[in-house]
Amino acid sequence: MKIAVIGASGKAGSNIVEEALNRGFEVTAFVRDASKVSNGKVNVIEKDIQALTTEDIKGFDVVVNAFGAPFGSEQLHVELGQHLIDIFQGVSTRLIVVGGAGSLYVDPELTTKVMDTADFPEMFYATASNQGRNLEDLKASSINWTFLSPGGFFDPEGKRSGTYKVGGDQLILNDQQESYISYSDYAIAIVDEIDNANHVKARFSVVGPH
Repeated sequence: MKIAVIGASGKAGSNIVEEALNRGFEVTAFVRDASKVSNGKVNVIEKDIQALTTEDIKGFDVVVNAFGAPFGSEQLHVELGQHLIDIFQGVSTRLIVVGGAGSLYVDPELTTKVMDTADFPEMFYATASNQGRNLEDLKASSINWTFLSPGGFFDPEGKRSGTYKVGGDQLILNDQQESYISYSDYAIAIVDEIDNANHVKARFSVVGPH
């Protein structure tokens, strides 16, 4: 299996790279700064997302978009997301997007999103709304995509448990009644999805033990 990770030097991306390498996948990192990728087992291509072309991605089975937009530039989730949709047209390569929890629904009727609840932190609203719009753009596209939402507490310092619970478009809780997952367990879920393709052209969500 040949995969590429956009944003491979970030918190989510680096965990996904390590998990994929441990499974024996051939991994390529698309990064802006090659010096930030220290693992010698990774093929590194130094290139901005907006400069990627269909030629760059069509040789991979799966490309994971782990790009995280900085505060103040949250619209890049939409702009760069649309660029990826454009270059994935007409190829079999699958796009898996590291999403957020804000666009998940809090009710079984799927009418109210997490980001629209009263206690959602205002500082994260722009990120959540732009990631949510990227999801809608993916749904409207014809490419092979998957969007994976983590728990509301996406913990970079959390331990690897090796287990997780799968949900759909509605916010789910772990056995401790928390919306939580560690980056390492989230990476396991991403690589399992690469392996098994259980959610093609769909969004799913995961939580894990805390």
